[in-house]
Amino acid sequence: MLDILLYVFFGIVLLQFIYYSVIFGKFSFAKMQANTPKRIPISVIICAKNEEENIKNFVPLLLEQNYPDFELVLIDDSSSDNTLEIFEELEKKHSNIKLVKVKNNETFWGNKKFALTLGIKAAKNEYLLFMDADCYPNSKEWIKEMSSNFTLKRTIVLGYGAYEKINGSFLNKLIRFETLLTATQYFSWAKIGKPYMGVGRNLAYKREEFFKVNGFIEHIKLRSGDDDLFINQASDSKNTTICFSPDSFTYSKPKTTFAEWFNQKRRHVSTAKHYKSFDRFQLGLFFITQFLFLVLAIFLLAFQHEWIIVTSLIAGRYLFSWISLGYAANKLKEKDVMYWYPIIEIALLVTHLNVFFTNMFSKPVHWK
Repeated sequence: MLDILLYVFFGIVLLQFIYYSVIFGKFSFAKMQANTPKRIPISVIICAKNEEENIKNFVPLLLEQNYPDFELVLIDDSSSDNTLEIFEELEKKHSNIKLVKVKNNETFWGNKKFALTLGIKAAKNEYLLFMDADCYPNSKEWIKEMSSNFTLKRTIVLGYGAYEKINGSFLNKLIRFETLLTATQYFSWAKIGKPYMGVGRNLAYKREEFFKVNGFIEHIKLRSGDDDLFINQASDSKNTTICFSPDSFTYSKPKTTFAEWFNQKRRHVSTAKHYKSFDRFQLGLFFITQFLFLVLAIFLLAFQHEWIIVTSLIAGRYLFSWISLGYAANKLKEKDVMYWYPIIEIALLVTHLNVFFTNMFSKPVHWK
């Protein structure tokens, strides 16, 4: 029995090697490619619901972007605070701001996708760049960096949405490690030619891609998924590319309590079951191998069965995963989270298990 488990353990380590070194290596070990700056007109779309403090701080940063031709489409999704009033004042002061006012209706009550659809239709330009209302660009070159990746064929650009660092907070490191791992996954699969998701904190696409799939219609009843479910449906090997230059990053304030972050993860994970079959399979296989690696490693060491071989496999697995994620962390300016590896990986795995079982018995709450 123990010999069989050892063979299974070897197979799991092999699968983990394929994921980390072969698949994730497509991004981790990739060289930065310089793109020629474009001067195509861009519509930056921001959808806000009760975000008055964030828009006071972050919209001015968007207006300072070093780009010759862009408009800022501000969508107020039936806010109950002063978001609309602030938007109206900004519209009066800046000619490149277009305000879209969304009122609740019975059919699309509180549905962010409905609000975004109105904003996309109202935009005057064909190339659209999205960022959440609680985010801000890392530099004045954000629009230039993201738009430079558009070509005649590449009409979807996946960017990196990072979180601010909080010194002395393990939760913050855990959040940023999870963000790093997720980005490494969707960047890598996009480079392989199997893009499956993007994040609304930093995402760009040509409007025609939106209408090709009839917008969000196939998942309009799901409150989440305006970013990942849309990309899962619309992207393919020919129309999708990635952007990971530091000037293209966006940042947002992370959750500061575990309960808040846990609820956020519940919302994000709940959309994954609506991905295409292959994407669900590859994500599920990765999670299962992560879990079984840890369980079997503990089990085999507890019985001291072929402990030299087991210890070598464990050390090898953590070495190649640390190298792969370390290179990715360097690209995405998250090197400090890798100092906590593999403790931080185990903590994330336990959290994901908790999210999975919690979602089995109750539904997460979505858009405010």
